[in-house]
Amino acid sequence: MDTDTGSFLVVLGAAAAAPLLAVLAQRPVKSLVVPVVVVELLLGVLIGPQGLEFAKLGDILEFLGQLGLGFLFFFAGYEIRFEVIRGSPLRLAVIGWLISIALAYALAGALEAAGVVVSGLLTGSAMATTALGTLIPVLRDTGALSTRLGGFVLGAGAIGEFGPVLIVTLLLSTQSDTVTQGLLLCAFIVIALLAAALSSGAIGRHYQFLTRSLDTSGQLPVRLTVLLLFALVVIASDLGLDVILGAFAAGVIVRLGLRGRDAERFESKLDAVGFGLLIPFFFVTSGMGIDLDALTSSAGALLKLPLFLALFLVVRGLPALLLYRQQLAANERMALALFSATELPLVVAITTIGVEQGHMRTSTAAALVGAGVLSVLLYPTAALAVRRRGSLSG
Repeated sequence: MDTDTGSFLVVLGAAAAAPLLAVLAQRPVKSLVVPVVVVELLLGVLIGPQGLEFAKLGDILEFLGQLGLGFLFFFAGYEIRFEVIRGSPLRLAVIGWLISIALAYALAGALEAAGVVVSGLLTGSAMATTALGTLIPVLRDTGALSTRLGGFVLGAGAIGEFGPVLIVTLLLSTQSDTVTQGLLLCAFIVIALLAAALSSGAIGRHYQFLTRSLDTSGQLPVRLTVLLLFALVVIASDLGLDVILGAFAAGVIVRLGLRGRDAERFESKLDAVGFGLLIPFFFVTSGMGIDLDALTSSAGALLKLPLFLALFLVVRGLPALLLYRQQLAANERMALALFSATELPLVVAITTIGVEQGHMRTSTAAALVGAGVLSVLLYPTAALAVRRRGSLSG
């Protein structure tokens, strides 16, 4: 295994600097939302082969990036709050995402026919996502998480993450045909349900013991969670399914097992492992892998970036404007549309898969990721402004 300790230290330094730089970037414009993941990606570009060449991707960094990807999808599953989104938020979110996926594949298919992209399937799948993990801190910090709008955003975001994960598993894997993938997925769901039942029962009987161990060096709940996460990742991989499904399922299982219990201390420990260490490696190394030369090689390649940014809003925002007329006021529907069109983590994951499989040009991947970065910077800030303006005028 490559042991480039210099590159490791530079990437670690970039990950440590990202939160501070995110705070500093927000100071000139107080209403601007600058998520840490955006800074991590940009720092990755800066220190990587396309920038100052301070670091290069090697075996260790790629391995840590894959661990970070696993934790990223674990939190994607863990962030689905079933008790909040059940009922109309979940029902409308499913209908809205089905409309989104139809729009995404129709538009991406047209781009493929025009020769703009190689795979309409991959491009459409990337456009039909929502960055729920990025939105939750924004909603929480502004007090919108506990509102009616917050519940609908959680629903749209949950399905906007769960649906694409299933697509990646069923349609984007090249290891077997779709029918076989479907059967294997059913087998994995049975395994996951069994794991959920066993986990829920174990947590119910031993919850007090588990919480007490959080105050010791044993940290048993954290270790068991990590074990569950990577056990399901390995099982999914051995079944020929995409490993992100295993990570996502682990997050859902842990959330269900902790339902109705105060788990703030436990969540803070997981946040420390995931967002404090491993997930930054994924985003920094992903930034290092962005091919800026391909993006800027021609005017056509560069024009893909604003095109995808606009298509994000069409694909994910239009259903919100159409479906929620009975539930939300006009300004809140527009805010929901902008929140729903905020995309990044899954875009990075899907484009990485596409480039590795040879089904996506590096210029398209760079444009999609760049559009994702801009969506995270622009759409939540615009959504909050629209919501505020509507509240004041009301």
